[in-house]
Amino acid sequence: METRHEKQSAPVAARDVRSLRRFNRYFTRRIGALDDHYLGQDRPLGEARLLFEIGEVGESGRGHEGAALRELRTRLGLDAGYLSRMVKALEGQGLVRVGVHGGDSRVRVAALTPAGRSEVAEQNRRADALAEGLLRGLTPAQRGELTDALGAARRLLRLAAIRVETVDGGSADARACLDAYAADIDQRFPEGYDPATLVPPHEVSGDSGAFLVAYEEELAVGCGALRTLDAGARIGEIKHVWVHPDARRLGLARRLLGELEREAAERGLGVVRLDTHAALTEAQAMYRACGYREIPRYNDDVYGAHFFEKRLP
Repeated sequence: METRHEKQSAPVAARDVRSLRRFNRYFTRRIGALDDHYLGQDRPLGEARLLFEIGEVGESGRGHEGAALRELRTRLGLDAGYLSRMVKALEGQGLVRVGVHGGDSRVRVAALTPAGRSEVAEQNRRADALAEGLLRGLTPAQRGELTDALGAARRLLRLAAIRVETVDGGSADARACLDAYAADIDQRFPEGYDPATLVPPHEVSGDSGAFLVAYEEELAVGCGALRTLDAGARIGEIKHVWVHPDARRLGLARRLLGELEREAAERGLGVVRLDTHAALTEAQAMYRACGYREIPRYNDDVYGAHFFEKRLP
């Protein structure tokens, strides 16, 4: 059975809280999110966003028969009852049709009608015009500065929304992450990768170690493991730090590494070690940047080419 424990983060400064809230208030007012007629159309932001997401799933190629209501609920973070009421309202207006998935009658899907597609197209046109109007008051250099700042804000907000939890090493989420990790590095290592060398569940569970999984909107998007290497010498080993391709370049790998170090310290370990393959140059750079120093080989891992150690405070 999975045991989940969300990791505690450092206290947040009141100044940072006020800054984020101030930005939220300004931005929601400026784009008309508080208006019952968002973008001048006859519906509030919630319904407009739902129409947009139904169209997005269909256009992505993943929703040939429409968007699954459970996926919409996850994407928008909505209560099931509230989502159902909005879908029914849009269906009553002839903008959405609701049915069941052809491959699974238990899955309800929503798809745009021609009228719905027409409204979403107009919504996109108006949203583009609003954004263009905001940007027109800036110089090209200022627009570039704003674009970079918005990209950084999106990246950091995604990272902030991801939660890292401790799970049993033999849980479904842990094994799914390790399977994805093995498949990923099998493509990157010239010699391939044998999944039989993955750390066994009992070594990263309970008193022996810990397995961390990162979740974004209920999907497992990263993992990392800690096991006790030498209890007497208070040495632990970090294994299998992995991030899903869609969640890379957010800083999640560093966050997982930090959480594993915190876990090690809480278990009374004073040193953590790890090894990495010669092909994983970005991992080597990250470890060095995070305070790890290269040491001589300490294990018989056939894939290990670089070996690192860090003393914990």
